[in-house]
Amino acid sequence: MKTDLFNIQDKVILITGGYGVLGTSISKYLAAQGAKVVVLGRNKIKGDALGKEIKAGGGEALFLESDVMAEEVLIRNREDILKKYGKIDVLINAAGGNMPGATIGPDKNIFDLKLDDFKTVVDLNLFGTALPTSVFAKAMVDGGEGNIVNFSSMSALRPLTRVAGYGAAKAAVSNYTQYMAGELATKFGEKFRVNALAPGFFLTEQNRALLTNPDGSFTDRGKTIIAHTPFRRFGEAEELHGAIHFLVSDASKFVTGTVLVVDGGFNAFSI
Repeated sequence: MKTDLFNIQDKVILITGGYGVLGTSISKYLAAQGAKVVVLGRNKIKGDALGKEIKAGGGEALFLESDVMAEEVLIRNREDILKKYGKIDVLINAAGGNMPGATIGPDKNIFDLKLDDFKTVVDLNLFGTALPTSVFAKAMVDGGEGNIVNFSSMSALRPLTRVAGYGAAKAAVSNYTQYMAGELATKFGEKFRVNALAPGFFLTEQNRALLTNPDGSFTDRGKTIIAHTPFRRFGEAEELHGAIHFLVSDASKFVTGTVLVVDGGFNAFSI
């Protein structure tokens, strides 16, 4: 009987968008568990700062400038990672985002939606997941095994107001996760898994102004979310650590094609 199911010592774990609020917390945690963390992103200052912080704490980290929408850049990243570590065990697709033109505020309607912005949001969240998956899964297949964790969203599980573009994109990410789980396993074997994490509401750089006022009180939207969350609070970044650890470790060895919800009960609650 294997007793070290959660051991991720020396696993090479790549995370796109790894220096955001949630990505930073996850990157630090995985490094503290002995993983070799590779952070990809466009912001060299933030990426280098995170890498230095992880190393200062005794962890192993590498930051590479990247662009999840540029295949040639991702291929170069892949070769740099393989040159340094010789393998890629896990890919966490955490890069994503939203923009005002792809949303419909309470004072607007569907005719105010900017479809160019809608497309940009879909491209970033869906193709910004699919493209890294295609590039880095190649290294995994060549190495004989691999594990991919995508980031879905509450807006993928039900159509939330306002976030029209983001919700459509994340719903597509959930579908893509399920499709790729079957595709990789049936074509390349049981050592290939693809799952997704669907965080509930956590305060990040992207949504802080939408959910809280400058004095820290909740906006009307923040109050509505809290009212529909049985735990009656937003999540803390470290509360994603256990779910991520489960998905990237052998503890989830027979788990693929699932969307793991971490939301304080939001998705299960109605009235």
